[in-house]
Amino acid sequence: MKDKILITGAAGFIGFYLSSYLLDKGCEIIGVDNINTYYEPKLKEDRLAILNKSNNFIFAKTDLKDKPRVDDLFSTYKPGYVINLAAQAGVRYSMENPYAYVDSNLVGFMNILEACRNYPLKHLIFASSSSVYGGNKAAPFSTNHNVDHPVSLYAATKKSNELMAHTYSHLYDIPTTGLRFFTVYGPWGRPDMAYFSFTKDIIAGKPIKVFNHGKMERDFTYIDDIVEGIDKLITLVPKASKGWDERKDDISMSFAPYKIYNLGNNQPVQLMKFISVLEEKIGKKAEKKYMDMQPGDVLRTYADVSDLERDIGFKPDTGIEEGLGKFVDWYKDYYKV
Repeated sequence: MKDKILITGAAGFIGFYLSSYLLDKGCEIIGVDNINTYYEPKLKEDRLAILNKSNNFIFAKTDLKDKPRVDDLFSTYKPGYVINLAAQAGVRYSMENPYAYVDSNLVGFMNILEACRNYPLKHLIFASSSSVYGGNKAAPFSTNHNVDHPVSLYAATKKSNELMAHTYSHLYDIPTTGLRFFTVYGPWGRPDMAYFSFTKDIIAGKPIKVFNHGKMERDFTYIDDIVEGIDKLITLVPKASKGWDERKDDISMSFAPYKIYNLGNNQPVQLMKFISVLEEKIGKKAEKKYMDMQPGDVLRTYADVSDLERDIGFKPDTGIEEGLGKFVDWYKDYYKV
């Protein structure tokens, strides 16, 4: 691709990996991030230091809620592709600081959409989340399922992003793809994620909190699979389906140039199994403190990725033994433990 690619959240976990991957392919990347303090900024700065070694990487420290600055980035660099990965993440934090989610996930995304309207591009890809499935009982979770019952504000903002993107796709003919990520993990990951805090506490000999007494399942998806999926979708530009009818057609598509995909491993893992593999990779047993279910949490996530297989011939398949092994190796090296 000769077009510039603008990636928001470039110093974040997925943004860092995607930027690195695309730089290795010779792409020119404009990376955007505000380096906020939701988790330790040093981790973001260290990721960024790696990206800055490339001559094809331009970094702009920018908060997406700053509309003039976002517009200026689009005006200056005229990206052909935009991948919006910036967001205020975390289900539980949304109950402590709800306005952070409004600022980043709603206002920030609105500014991205407006910039895409005013500075036309080939394709907008944006991060959604498996959390939009809320309390759904039907499994695996399909993009054809209703997602109108979120159980956290974070999930509600991600569902809102899908609605906002569809509207702009329809009104201004912006080709748009939304990706529902399922529990992404791996080296350089987010410290607020359970696998990261579990590793920290197990190594330190501290008890880990096991919510809902371990009776949960997650579709843990390794970071390399996420990045490969995104890469394969960049040039798969959605087209409007003029005869689309919601009564009989795939609701992940539309009369607008718009598409939703799940990006998940399609193999839910019981939490206790996940912990046992983590213990094995660390070489130490965890002291477990069993807790009740937390507000905003869900019992199970399970991605149906049949449309991903159909459209790009790809299905995430990295097992937790391999993925957690790589994470633990990285963690011990990075933190010198």
